Amino acid sequence: MNAFLSRFGHLITGVLSGFDRLVFRGHLMPLMQDHGMYHYLCSAGVRLLDYKPYVNEVTAKLKHASQAEAEKLGRPVRYLQSAATDKEDLVRRILKEDPIDQGLICVLKAVEPCRTFEYHKSQDKKERGLRLVNGKCEHLYHYYMHPRFGFCNARIQTWFPFNVQICMNGREWVARQLAREGRTDFKRADNCFTWLGNPELVQRRMDDQLKTDWPRALDSFIGLLNPLHQEIFQSMPMDYYWSAYQTEWATDVMFESPAALASIYPRLVQYAMNNFHSEDVMRFLAGKQPHGNYLGEIVTSFKDRAEGVRVKHWLDGNSLKMYDKFAALLRIEATLAWLASFKVLRPPHDDPEGKLAWRTLRKGVADLHRRAQISQRANEAYLEALSVVEDTTPCAQLFDAVSKPVIKDGRRSRALRLNDPLDVALLETITRGEFAIGGFRNRDIRELLHPTPKQATKDDLRRISAKTSRQLRLLRDHGLIRKIPKTHRYQLTERGRQLTAALFATRKANIKQLLAMAA
Repeated sequence: MNAFLSRFGHLITGVLSGFDRLVFRGHLMPLMQDHGMYHYLCSAGVRLLDYKPYVNEVTAKLKHASQAEAEKLGRPVRYLQSAATDKEDLVRRILKEDPIDQGLICVLKAVEPCRTFEYHKSQDKKERGLRLVNGKCEHLYHYYMHPRFGFCNARIQTWFPFNVQICMNGREWVARQLAREGRTDFKRADNCFTWLGNPELVQRRMDDQLKTDWPRALDSFIGLLNPLHQEIFQSMPMDYYWSAYQTEWATDVMFESPAALASIYPRLVQYAMNNFHSEDVMRFLAGKQPHGNYLGEIVTSFKDRAEGVRVKHWLDGNSLKMYDKFAALLRIEATLAWLASFKVLRPPHDDPEGKLAWRTLRKGVADLHRRAQISQRANEAYLEALSVVEDTTPCAQLFDAVSKPVIKDGRRSRALRLNDPLDVALLETITRGEFAIGGFRNRDIRELLHPTPKQATKDDLRRISAKTSRQLRLLRDHGLIRKIPKTHRYQLTERGRQLTAALFATRKANIKQLLAMAA
């Protein structure tokens, strides 16, 4: 990111990185284990034959207790005919019609898919008993203007096992904190800051979120969603296990004016489309630039709104995207949902005092700090790659450096052939934008460059893997990629970004364009 900031620093007023949207899910793990629901029923003195009447009774009590606060405060309780209804838009309208500064905004009810238990009767003992099945039930959404987290919502499934989901926004959280501190040196619109008088202080506030005692903070919502939790599980006490279902980590680069961002953004978009090979490009109407220390919702007409462009890259359920917000803000946003390819330094799960080692990243909130590191690294890599848009290094210098053999560790590696379709395809593949999230592996390159038929043998796969390894070694010897320590992944170096940018720019340009730029 430093290269991007040094190149465009004269146009930039501040940078802010931190959580944007956070989606947490809570599960009662003792119920989800084998025979967990059966053990609970036994502890509660409920026969399997009485299972359905019992859960119907508990669900009815839960619904009544969960809605009691809204009825007491006179806040709206709405049933939604369709789960696809834009809930946040509806809540914003309710808040506009009946504003509050703090507390419960409303409760929405919707029938949605869920995982729940069902009792099967059968003569076969193996088939008989409780099963966890896909079904549908009513969910209750509580929307709050929370004293700490600001605008957020929490959802509970009203049938066993009472799964919970909580959504909040890191920017909303910080804005609430700044308001409590009496600070007015910021401008805010929607879920972002468009100007900060003290970016360093606000960044420290964002960083403080990583120190949150997440289980305790999230547990505080349970009493609001289900005031009967302790009563229901009196015979078999249990708490929720919290996981981060999806996290968005955004790096916002604030420009001094819409014109300043507009002067470079088209080139950034074009570079991302051509060099990062993104076909997911969407145009949208951005919001109108806010004025003053605005904290509320922006209402504007289409004619007042500038056109924005979003470029998005997907990989294994994770994404990285770039877009301009409110015509004055460049946002790079990493969204993580699938974590199997990432590692975290931690002890064994069942031995907190055990030896530290790089182990698979978990969805549990205990590893949330590592998610932040991975996301920030992805955002910085993306900005670093974009910095070459204004690079003035002569193309000849870059091309000549790789057009001759090199000696590395006593081993000779051939020159790169910049006119060879195979070498060009290799360079195109390693620059894909989605690889900024976690780098790329031999397997990733192999699947893109050398797709194998289903009938391929183990020898075929081994031969193709070896071929890909030789290609990656060639790029390493020329200093275009480097290995990420303690992994089997690679990422582009500064030299690699410069070369690929220069190569693809010249390949796409015509003689007239090149002569005009050289003049």
